[in-house]
Amino acid sequence: MAFKLVISEGENSHQLEVEAAESKKLIGLKIGDKFDAFMVGLKGYTLKITGGSDKNGFPMKKDVEGPRRIKSLLSGGIGFNPKRDGQRRRKTVRGNTLSDDIVQINAIVDQKGEKNIDEILVSEE
Repeated sequence: MAFKLVISEGENSHQLEVEAAESKKLIGLKIGDKFDAFMVGLKGYTLKITGGSDKNGFPMKKDVEGPRRIKSLLSGGIGFNPKRDGQRRRKTVRGNTLSDDIVQINAIVDQKGEKNIDEILVSEE
C-alpha cells in the first residue's frame, strides 16, 4: 500500500506520495526511527518519524508497542484533547510500528541535503 509522507521542515511542510515498492522498505520502522530519504527521492536527507495515522484515521501513539490498535484510557496528549481538568476518556489509538494499515506518516527533517526540498520536488515534476 502507498503512503502519504508529510515532511515538516521548520515552518514549511511538504507532502509526498510514496510508491508501493518504496513503502515496503518503511514497514517495521517505529516512531522515533530515522531513515534515509533517498528512497523517496530526497537525496542527502535523513528523516525522523514523528507519528502518523491508519486507514480509519486513528493516530499512532509512541508508547503503544507494535502495529496493533487498542482502546486506551487517555487524559491528554495524542488522540485526546480534554476540555476540563481531570477529564479522561477511552479512545482508540494505533501502535508505534508502521504496517500496511498506515496511510499517513509524519516526519521531520533530521539532516539536510545539498538542495532545498522545494527545488527537488519542482525538478521531479
